Amino acid sequence: MTAIFKPCKLRGEIDAPPSKSMAHRYLIGAALSGHTCTLTGVDFSEDILASMDCLRALGAGITANGDKVTVDPAGFMTAVSPVLPCRESGSTLRFFIPLALCLGRPVTLQGSERLMERPLGVYEELCSELGFAFRRDKTSVTLCGHLGGGRYRLRGDISSQFITGMILALVYLGKESAVEITPPFESRSYVELTLSALRSFGADVAFADPYTVRITPSRMRSFSGRIEGDFSNAAFLDAFNCIGSNVTVGNLRADSLQGDRVYRDCFEQLKSGSPTLDLSDCPDLGPVLIALAALLNGATFTGTERLKAKESDRGAAMGEELKKLGGGLILGDNVITVPRQTLRYGGEALDGHNDHRVVMALSVILSQTGGTIRGAEAVRKSYPGFFEDILRLGAEVTVS
Repeated sequence: MTAIFKPCKLRGEIDAPPSKSMAHRYLIGAALSGHTCTLTGVDFSEDILASMDCLRALGAGITANGDKVTVDPAGFMTAVSPVLPCRESGSTLRFFIPLALCLGRPVTLQGSERLMERPLGVYEELCSELGFAFRRDKTSVTLCGHLGGGRYRLRGDISSQFITGMILALVYLGKESAVEITPPFESRSYVELTLSALRSFGADVAFADPYTVRITPSRMRSFSGRIEGDFSNAAFLDAFNCIGSNVTVGNLRADSLQGDRVYRDCFEQLKSGSPTLDLSDCPDLGPVLIALAALLNGATFTGTERLKAKESDRGAAMGEELKKLGGGLILGDNVITVPRQTLRYGGEALDGHNDHRVVMALSVILSQTGGTIRGAEAVRKSYPGFFEDILRLGAEVTVS
């Protein structure tokens, strides 16, 4: 899919799409609850469809009607030698591996080659320590183990998704357990999201201290509710305001635990100067912050190592595309510098690098310069309605 922009300003009001992070957690939490639950406000991005398919593969009943999903967990975790289609969703893969290890029988998790290139060493080491089978190839992971309750130690500096995955599995096992997190502990807010979602279903989960999550046996209950708006994707809509548009973004909770709510403060700093910003706890904001820095006053970003292990190497991808516009980045060891630069579209189409957040960040830039993005269909991964939404706000973009 190709998106062709003319320079434009956006105007109007729009609701942020539902949170992908919360939808993953609530869908799995519903299956863990043991009760039929209905969730509304679900956006059927590719990543969420992957988690729904994996729940079905494990035996849960999943039905969708409009933006409503009903989860019937009666057959959950009864499947024999299931195959879980994770598509390109890192969250799905990392959330479901520990659950698969609870079955005591072979499970295969399938995904794209890029997905299987993303770090899984935390789980591979755990399986090695416990004597579980763990076999990985270009498009799948096959494993077999019988995870039990207990105390587990996981690194906190690779991805909080590993920690969430273990918490989900230990809640399923229903035994007194704990997850110890070795510092540095990055993206703590995502673990807080997990605990908040699970508590909605009655799970007794909490931080016992800053680096230990306690899981206590509890009687879970049915929960039905609405998925809150997504700060991660709202950032791409609000970014247009930093370059002359006038967009009001609604459906965002003031009391949200989402770590990417910090984007607003980051935007203010980018507008007022050339700040140094740490991305350790908000790597998903990397592309849009780089885009705005390139359009505004420049910036330095630290804690950028995790940008390499996303859908693309996001620092390298943004640098490659900015070079086509007459700019560029300086990539260092866990740091990215965005010099002051003037961007102009020279006629060479930009590449979305099969990365939803890169495509949306480049869209912000091209609303200023005009130009073309190839591979724009990558937005389906997290925000399938992105181009329709910005068109309603007056974006001059043709998508074909």
